[in-house]
Formats: sequence, C-alpha cells, structure tokens
Amino acid sequence: MKVTPYVKTRKGISAKERLVCNIINYMDEYKNTFETSSIWQKCNMMLLMFYEYIPDVDKGDFTIDEVIIYNFPAEDLVIIKRDWETIMSKIKGGIAHEISEGDTLYLGACTKGSTSLTVRQQPFSEIPAKQRAYSLKQSYMTYILKTYVFGKKTDEHIIKDPALLREKGFEEYLMEKVSPYFGWSQMALLSEFGISTNSKNVNEIILAKILGVTGRISRTDEFRKANIIPKTIRIQKNGRIKESMSFPTFQFTAIIHEEWEESELKNYLEPTKFMFVIFRENHMGEFIFDRIKFWNISDEDLNEVQKVWEQTINTILKGVELHYDGRVTRNNLPKRVDNPVAHVRPHGRNAQDTYPLPDGRHMTKQCFWFNNTYVKSIIDEQP
Repeated sequence: MKVTPYVKTRKGISAKERLVCNIINYMDEYKNTFETSSIWQKCNMMLLMFYEYIPDVDKGDFTIDEVIIYNFPAEDLVIIKRDWETIMSKIKGGIAHEISEGDTLYLGACTKGSTSLTVRQQPFSEIPAKQRAYSLKQSYMTYILKTYVFGKKTDEHIIKDPALLREKGFEEYLMEKVSPYFGWSQMALLSEFGISTNSKNVNEIILAKILGVTGRISRTDEFRKANIIPKTIRIQKNGRIKESMSFPTFQFTAIIHEEWEESELKNYLEPTKFMFVIFRENHMGEFIFDRIKFWNISDEDLNEVQKVWEQTINTILKGVELHYDGRVTRNNLPKRVDNPVAHVRPHGRNAQDTYPLPDGRHMTKQCFWFNNTYVKSIIDEQP
C-alpha cells in the first residue's frame, strides 16, 4: 500500500512529493532483468491512497480522500523500463556514485538516508555511492492524481504511437524530429510554420510546431510527467550568453525554516531534466537554431548550489543589509562572483513586488539564478 499527499494551490492540484518505493541494492539489483527487478516486484500493481496535506495539522488527523489501484499504462511502462535500464547501466559501469534523479524521466533514483552522507558499496567500483531508492517522480505522481483522482483531461501527446518508444528513447525521438531544422534562422522557422507572434516564448512555439503539438510543449503529457523544463539559450555572436537562468522566487520567512535535504530548491533541481533550445547569433545579427540539449545537474554542482542556499539563509537570519545607491536598492545576498554556479538576485515585477523579511521589513522578491557563465559551460560540454 502506498500513501501519497497532495496539495491545493492557486495553480491547481499537485502531489506534494515523490513516491519513494524501495532501497536499491547495488550489489544485487544489476543481476536482474526489469521483470525480476525489485521495483517491478514491488510496484507492478499499487494501491494508492491520497490525502490532502494541510500545513500545521497533525498527520494523524488527515483523512484519506481517494483510493485507487494503479497499473502503469503501456506507454509509461516502456519509459519506466528504459529509466530502470539507465540506472542499471551506471551501476554496471562502476559509476553508481554519479547516479542522479535527473538522469531519468518517470522512475527516479532519489537519495535515501538520514543525510546525503549515507552511502553503500557498489559492485564495480571502490567509490562508495549515495544510498538511493527507486521513486516515482513528483511530476509523475501529479499526473496520476489529476488524471485518475480528479479526472482531468489528458494532456496532448508528443508521441502519438507508444510503439515508437520500444525502438528509441524519448530524447532520441525528439532529437530526430528537430535535427532537420538545425541551421535555420528564427525568421525562416517563423515563416515555414506560419507563426506570427511577439511572445517571449516564441522559440518554444516554434519547437511545438516542429513536433506537431498545437499547445506548448511544456504542457504536453511527456514533459509534465517527466518534469522536463524547456529553456531557450541565446548565444551572442561574441560567444557569450547574456542572460543568467532564473528559478521560482522564494519567501524569506519560509526558506529559513527549511532543511537542505527537504528544501524546495533541492527538490526542484535534483529531479528536473532541462531541455536547452539553443540559438546562436551569426555575424548578421540573426539567431540560428543551433541544437537542443538535455541536461540535469550533477551532485558536484548541486553541492555548490547548496552553499549559496546556506549563505542566503544565514544572511536572512542575520538581517539583510539594504542600501539605496541613488538608483536601486542593493543587498548583501550571494552575488555571481561569490560562487561558480549560482547566485541570488531580484525577480519581482517591479520594486513594489515584495515579500516580507523576518524582521518585518519588505524586500523585492528574490530567486536563485544559474550564472550565465555556468550556463555557457553546460552548453559547451561535449556529449
């Protein structure tokens, strides 16, 4: 029996957390086929019980709102099996210590232990690997909740025929569909697909047309389940990336009560797979569709983000220093020069778009950002 909470927000209903299944035994699991694996033996049929999570209410007082028996749909099972094979390939390759929850789409391998220092022996390397458990990602659990409990209409599919996924992976399929358009200018693509818009997400609209999707690709069935986030990257003619990459804003009075392992930032970054849609400026100032790249953050870089997160909390707890320089109000939260990966800076609509600080003052909404130099290093990485 599996029990999972959900939350109601202004944006709708979502699962509060991933569904953790069983600890991965590195020393034995790789010997199995998917059909004899511990995850399949445990989760091929599940009794899921949903309750609404209410903050500051004792868990024992929650009531079960819905119960379903869940079997994986055929198209999902193909992807889950491939996810399992991805995890096993790292174990067999002696790099279980490099497993990341963002490696896979629906079935994750989340860290499991009292701290991130809880480790286990792996069979093909002497390097200890973090203890991990199979899990169904929060985004996948949200899909189950909305579809099977609340009866939400199924999202549009990119893959119309699930049988295609038996021949190739989802990322491989997308790459084959879009690669014929590499080298096209943005203007040529707009003309080719009859697109007329000044929208900021014009490149996502272009990609949707290439993939035969009528809406936004971020709202398709596959992208929602796998928590794939598309991000357009524009490389200037001088080879630099002007913009840093932003994440959701955080509330100062809430973040100071978080622990890193359960923090919103870690649980946003760790399981997420980003799809970078890369446009490169040519000598004429035109932006050319260069390529797409799937990427998820490494443990090493996530540790750097943790440092910025901890520095941010310490600064808030000590009292943020605010200084008006005659043009803008500056603060002493972590800057881009303080860390090679991330920093904090404003992300409000204007100076009046604020959150309260613990001491009662108000400050413009802030969020964590990937440094533009870090994003450039990701784009430049060889496959």
